[in-house]
Amino acid sequence: MPVRSLTPLVFTWPEKSEVDAAVREWASRMAASKPEILRIGYFGSYARGDAGVGSDLDVIALVTSAVPRTECRRRGWDTTLLPVPVDLLVYTDDEFARLPSERLSRVFEHQTVWIYVRDRTDLPATSR
Repeated sequence: MPVRSLTPLVFTWPEKSEVDAAVREWASRMAASKPEILRIGYFGSYARGDAGVGSDLDVIALVTSAVPRTECRRRGWDTTLLPVPVDLLVYTDDEFARLPSERLSRVFEHQTVWIYVRDRTDLPATSR
């Protein structure tokens, strides 16, 4: 015999403002611990403002240098404290400038909310 629950299951998801505040704090912590970081931003549904229940946060980080294998670059970037799942892309500044897809370049150019930008004068002369 079926039994009705008095406490229905309700899905909740963080508001955009909560996600934005959390990723900004995370970016500041990451930049303090990783001097190679040039910029951190997010794009996709959170940047467009149409994120909903189940949306992940698409984050891009530009760095002065990185290991050659892109699948290994996420190591050391702990995103577990962010309130939603994260899809993280890490590119060197040179790789980002040479992105092959015009569509992808337009997305990053027009839809990315840059939340951390390092002043280039803070970098060692060999990294500028």
